[in-house]
Amino acid sequence: MNMINLTPHEITFMGNETITIPTSGIVARVAVKREQVGTLNGLPIYRSVFGQVENLPDPKADTVYIASALVAQAVKGTRDDIYIVDDTVRDENGRIIGCRALGVI
Repeated sequence: MNMINLTPHEITFMGNETITIPTSGIVARVAVKREQVGTLNGLPIYRSVFGQVENLPDPKADTVYIASALVAQAVKGTRDDIYIVDDTVRDENGRIIGCRALGVI
């Protein structure tokens, strides 16, 4: 099974062996429009309105795509080939350095 990384970062799976999936150069994203809905103590308050998914390849036999949780949520129920990283591993500074699994939404 081919795994295509549609995130802007390489993905490292940490388990019995370490597997790294480089970024594909294609980043799937959900279009976001910000609408100002008010202010609080002089600071603007915005609502994010999510639109279409951009740069998501069509389904392909024997291929799954790893994307952001927003992308996976946006296509939930219409695609079964979209996965997210799960069970993340963090370093001593709290930065994500890898994961142990894939997840679905």
